[in-house]
Amino acid sequence: MPDEQGTLQNPHISVVTPTLRRSQEVSDLIHNLSCQTRLPYELILVDGAPASDVDTEKVVRERKAPFDIRYVRQTGGTAIQRNTGIDLARGDFIAFIDDDIRLEPDFFELILGAFQADHECHIGGITGYILNQHLDPATSVRWRWNRLLRLYSTYEPGRYDFLTGYPINRYLQPLHQDLREVDFMGAGCAVWRRDVLETGLRFSRFFTDYGVLEDAHFALKAGREWRLLEHGAARCHHLKSTATRESSRLVARKTAINYRYVFVDIVPERTLRQEIRFWYVQLVDLLRFFLYALVHGGKSSWASVLGKAEGILAAFSVRAEEKIP
Repeated sequence: MPDEQGTLQNPHISVVTPTLRRSQEVSDLIHNLSCQTRLPYELILVDGAPASDVDTEKVVRERKAPFDIRYVRQTGGTAIQRNTGIDLARGDFIAFIDDDIRLEPDFFELILGAFQADHECHIGGITGYILNQHLDPATSVRWRWNRLLRLYSTYEPGRYDFLTGYPINRYLQPLHQDLREVDFMGAGCAVWRRDVLETGLRFSRFFTDYGVLEDAHFALKAGREWRLLEHGAARCHHLKSTATRESSRLVARKTAINYRYVFVDIVPERTLRQEIRFWYVQLVDLLRFFLYALVHGGKSSWASVLGKAEGILAAFSVRAEEKIP
């Protein structure tokens, strides 16, 4: 129940985790969540594996935890799986935690503290900081060239460049202790106020199968009405599991198609300048893939070039969300 200031007392957190053939990661995640100083109320595991694959289900049956574990099957990719988890969640806050993310023990405690200090309930979502994903722009060849080419209109980490349709990597921001405003955040270690989702906000059906940018699109839509924050002291690690990774060709293809979809849906009325800048960024990206393959070689590198070219061609026909059947 809320107190006189409208703050929830002993709020419940529902953790939603999509997974696919990662039984060991799921087992380790359950242990990690069990070590939180503020335990979740429940873990909802949404398994994308077919019914014949019982490894993850077996882990759930055998693993003991100090919170409820609810196991369901749902195919279609991480966006669809998270939507299934949202619909099942009973908590006051819903946390999207990937199966290869490992939270520091005070992660939920720190993020709930920030929510509870927001007595006017303006904050819709808070994401943590993944320690091993920091990228130093001073030493990154790619980001030095981005500046030399004046590729974007902003280089502030966590902001969406509305001129080019490009999200600026949050991890260009060095490690910090603060709460800072962001335009978007990933779905690997983010906690959302239930009220945001009660409006009907869900991950778009456009993002089927392997996810690229579905979390940024979700956050950008929420950010129209809510404040979004990055909590620098709420930290975690990304193990970057190699299990069930998609082909480099498909991922490269989606870096064009999915970026285009987000741009046309979030910025429905675009100027000619915005259109030119979007395609300019995509062509520079294709050139980068090509030069990398030329220097380093390898089947995977050339597959990325092909995928990117395919994606750029396909992106011309992408339409906004409301036009998707």
